[in-house]
Amino acid sequence: MQEAICNRDFTFRLPTDGLLPGERAMQQALNQLGETIRQQVNQNEVESWERLTRVLTHEMMNATAPIISISQSMLGRDDVRGTPLEPGIQAIYDTSRHLSDFVANYRKMSELEKPVLADVTLRPLIDDVCKAYPELTWEVDIPQDIIVRADGGMLRQVLMNLAKNAMEAEAQKIIIALAEDSLSDQQLTLYIGNDGLPIPAENRQSLFVPFFTTKRSGSGIGLSLSRRMMIQQGGMLDLAERPLFGCHVGFVLRQPVCPIDNKRQNG
Repeated sequence: MQEAICNRDFTFRLPTDGLLPGERAMQQALNQLGETIRQQVNQNEVESWERLTRVLTHEMMNATAPIISISQSMLGRDDVRGTPLEPGIQAIYDTSRHLSDFVANYRKMSELEKPVLADVTLRPLIDDVCKAYPELTWEVDIPQDIIVRADGGMLRQVLMNLAKNAMEAEAQKIIIALAEDSLSDQQLTLYIGNDGLPIPAENRQSLFVPFFTTKRSGSGIGLSLSRRMMIQQGGMLDLAERPLFGCHVGFVLRQPVCPIDNKRQNG
């Protein structure tokens, strides 16, 4: 545990089985403390990226807008079309447009709307996402009557981002299942795994850093945006320490549950 804390890794879980009641209570308290610290660190990290994103977006948009406008105007001039100047101006226009599109992805990080929380029945929402990606084989082991407290649109977008990432990693199958003892009075834990290409060890720590990507055409905001949407709903999205059986990559999604529904599930 000390080594994990020194490395700013708060995903540690101390064993609680086979202990005396006092020891078990202490281990559980330390696990909860680690989880609370981890969530706070992640929240502070997201807020820092958000502030930086707002500044960068403003400055970069101010810089690219006139370049796009002027180069587009020049491409329409008779003394430019068909001359040696046209390819160079076209390259300036295309590059500035690409940069503008990239900045638009920055803006998504800073303009995310506040969630509207409601009681959401989880299984129908997951089934809708499955229908949106018929190319994938889905194995969903979730009871039909679990209700979470969430912004349905945001939660659906998170699941769709994970499915899209899986397809881009050449996955054929996605498994969604409840973690063991995942239903508590406050939270639900889902494991979401796929059989796509494994994530290299050197990339695991950077996976949720905004704009980090190993894909040529990737923007690098999908996972970071998904984590931010989960945090705004009082939940969390993490990379699983160990993927589910039959999967090469796994994620852990934590979402607040409705207390009444949870009592019904455990009762």
